[in-house]
Amino acid sequence: MEKKTAAQGGAVNKRMSWTVYMRRYGTLYLLLLLPVIFFAIFRYYPMQWIALAFKKNNIIQPLWSVDWVGMQWFERAFKTKAFLNALKNTITLNLMDLVCGFPAPIILALLLNELTFKRFKKITQTVLYLPHFLSWIIISGLATRLLADNDGLLNLIYKQTSGNAGASIPFLSNPSYWRWTYIVLGIWKEAGWGTIIYLAALTNISPELYEAAAVDGAGRFRRIWHVTLPGLRPTIITLLIMRMGYILGSEFDRPLAMSNKLVTDVSQVISIYVYEQGIQGLKYSLTTAVGLFQSIVAVIFILATNTLAKRMGERGIM
Repeated sequence: MEKKTAAQGGAVNKRMSWTVYMRRYGTLYLLLLLPVIFFAIFRYYPMQWIALAFKKNNIIQPLWSVDWVGMQWFERAFKTKAFLNALKNTITLNLMDLVCGFPAPIILALLLNELTFKRFKKITQTVLYLPHFLSWIIISGLATRLLADNDGLLNLIYKQTSGNAGASIPFLSNPSYWRWTYIVLGIWKEAGWGTIIYLAALTNISPELYEAAAVDGAGRFRRIWHVTLPGLRPTIITLLIMRMGYILGSEFDRPLAMSNKLVTDVSQVISIYVYEQGIQGLKYSLTTAVGLFQSIVAVIFILATNTLAKRMGERGIM
């Protein structure tokens, strides 16, 4: 009888604790309900249309009544010269962006962290991340006025200083120059914004470590190498893993705004190919297959990088 009473009392306490818990945190669950509904409707429900990658190109009939065609669209994509060119350009531009652009915010954060004049540091940081808020349409317009072959400001200055009125640097018309212009503008736009993350990570490094290194005779560069960079390493690894997922992905507005007919061979990336073939050409099954291929490769890159980071002693993201 006593055991039964104790069990009943425990059940009552559990119900009471659950009631107290929901009274305390119920509002948070209600707030969480909105993003869950959003993701369910706009992220998970549309995933059923991935099946288009394995079905006939038909959006008139209901999805599940369309005949299956297997891997036909994947085979057709890899036999298309335009897709292979877009794939090559996407990998090339993203690798250049990774090699040149990924270290930029780290370097900026290290430089800003070493500044002792706080007012100048804040002004510099603000100036650096302002370009992030400019759209690529605005930046492409600025690039055209500054870098155009004939009447661009930089080429006008170059002509006057070189003494050759016919000389110009083909920033936007030569494929090789265009690639580097594309990368430099991307770094200029996003490096300052990425710096914010690293500066926030630097605040977690204990000042006592710098003091101990200084007592041991370490100079400024030694302190950066042995204290600052190890403190940033978890953040660097996490952002690198996430960045690897975009090796085969591509922005749409950036290459579209910066492209022109003279550099189409190097500016045509997968996102533009999907737009031209899917939206304009109505080849929905083909572009769904291309998008699925991108997603699978992105997941493989993320998992591989995460596994490698764990083997090197880092926590990774999963």
